[in-house]
Amino acid sequence: MKVILLKDVKGIGRAHEAVNASDGHALNFLIPKKLAVAATPSAVKEAEQRRKQAADRAALDTALLAQNIATLAEARIVIKAKANEKGHLYDAVGEPEIRKAAKEQAHVDLSDDAIRLEKPIKECGIFDVPVAGAGTFGKFSITIEAE
Repeated sequence: MKVILLKDVKGIGRAHEAVNASDGHALNFLIPKKLAVAATPSAVKEAEQRRKQAADRAALDTALLAQNIATLAEARIVIKAKANEKGHLYDAVGEPEIRKAAKEQAHVDLSDDAIRLEKPIKECGIFDVPVAGAGTFGKFSITIEAE
C-alpha cells in the first residue's frame, strides 16, 4: 500500500515522502498512529507542498542560525555562578543556562538543540561552546566567573 508519511519513521522514511508499506503495517500501525495517510492524488499534492515549505523553512533556519553564530562570536557572554576558592562550580553550567545567557546578553534566541556541549561545564574560565543545526556549524566563547 502506498502511503504518505506525516512524520519521520525509523526504517520506513522521512516526513512528506511517498513510500510503499505492507497493507497490514499501513492499516494497523502507520495510519492509526497518525504517522501516515493513504497516498491519494490530493494527499500527494499536499505532501509536495509541505515538502517545499519544510525545505524553505530549513533554508531560513540555516540562514538565521548562521547570523546568530556570527552575532554570538562578536558578543561577550558572561555567566556568574557560585564557585569554591579553587574555581570549581557548585552547580554545573549546561545548555539551558548558556541559552538563557545568550538571549539576555546578546539578544540571540537559540533553539533547544542548537548547543552541542559534550558535558556540562564545572569550572570557572573561558570556554568554546559548539553550535550546530541544519548543516551549519560554529562556536562562540563564554566566560564563567565566580559570584
